[in-house]
Amino acid sequence: MTGVEILDGSRAAPPRDNGELIFDAPWQSRAFGVVADLVDSGSFTWTEFRRSLISAIQTWETLETQDQPPWDYYSCWVSALEQLLYEKVLLDPAEIDLRSREYVDRPHGHDH
Repeated sequence: MTGVEILDGSRAAPPRDNGELIFDAPWQSRAFGVVADLVDSGSFTWTEFRRSLISAIQTWETLETQDQPPWDYYSCWVSALEQLLYEKVLLDPAEIDLRSREYVDRPHGHDH
């Protein structure tokens, strides 16, 4: 079953075990929380996010095997979030690039 099929209908929710959300790393739960907060604040709807997530998964599925990173639901989740942030002009791409460069260029040992 493909990622898109998993998201179809009632299976559109993130991975769960016994009804509980599954996060393999702290960043995944933070990414989930960011989306939930943005939906709650009216920045976009769950339906809009779901469409963006399906698109991100379809993009992952169409990559050539040698270019395809290992399957990771929450990497697609973040890609979907980024796309919506750009589409809704909630973030300026130039600002993101600047902040990313600052993060990469910071001295070793500076984690904040």
